[in-house]
Order: sequence, then C-alpha cells, then structure tokens
Amino acid sequence: MTLETLAARLEALESRAAIESLISTYANAFDRIDPVLLRTIWHADATLELPGFGEGAGPEGVVAMAEESWRKMPHMHHWMSNPLIHIEGGVATATVAADCLFHDIETGPVQVSGLYHDHFERREGQWRFTARRFELHFLTPLENWKPIAGSETFVGI
Repeated sequence: MTLETLAARLEALESRAAIESLISTYANAFDRIDPVLLRTIWHADATLELPGFGEGAGPEGVVAMAEESWRKMPHMHHWMSNPLIHIEGGVATATVAADCLFHDIETGPVQVSGLYHDHFERREGQWRFTARRFELHFLTPLENWKPIAGSETFVGI
C-alpha cells in the first residue's frame, strides 16, 4: 500500500467520523436544549427543513426555529440510526433514519419517525451541514403514555 493510498483511506475515515459526529451532535443539541451546541454544526448558508415543525436558514435561523420547537415540545429524545453516507472529496450526502419521542405541551407524548436527507461540505477543514431535510414517515400520539421512573418530569401528565 502506498502512502498516497493510506492517506486517502485515512482522510475517508476521518471524514466519515466527522459526519457521524455532526449527526449525533444534532440529536444531542435538540434533546439537551443547547442552542450553543446547535449553532456549531451548520455552515453560514445552511438550511434545515422540518415540514410540519419548522425551518431555518443559517445557524441563527436554525436556532430560532429550534427555540420555537423547544417552547412547544420541551422534552425531546432523538435516536438516529443507519446512516448511509456517501463522500466525494469535500462534499457528502447521507440519509439517516430517525425515531423521536416528543412531549408536546398541547397534544402530549408523540412518536415521530422518518428519514433525514443530509448534505455536508468540508470548508476550511471543517465538515458541517449545508442542508438537512426531514421526511416524515409517521407521527403517532402515545395515548396514556406516562413515565413511571427517570430523571425527567413532564408537566401536565
């Protein structure tokens, strides 16, 4: 194996790890209600489209949309899985399955499942989202769902 081949393989692994970290950071930022963390994963011209939930442009627009969501759904738990990532140089796309548990202050607990369609770019050595769009597969009210243990308390249940 040549040094060039080894360097290319290492770059591909580092890029994949960086993109997987962005996907996880998105879920953690939403779940922890962390606007500072959420700002760190978007390029300045990025967009987030969550049909039925909101949309935002640029890090500040994404955070503004998230803050509105947090007011309506103060408890969120995202599980991201099966990332299918395709990298070509400094550009990448991915699809990521998502299953989410939200507590909506008006409708109560709901389960949301779907697929994220992602675009990423590496600029100045940093991978970040350029676009993220959610495709809703289903939203299911969880009637009579009530936690019986844990560290979070849901108001109104």
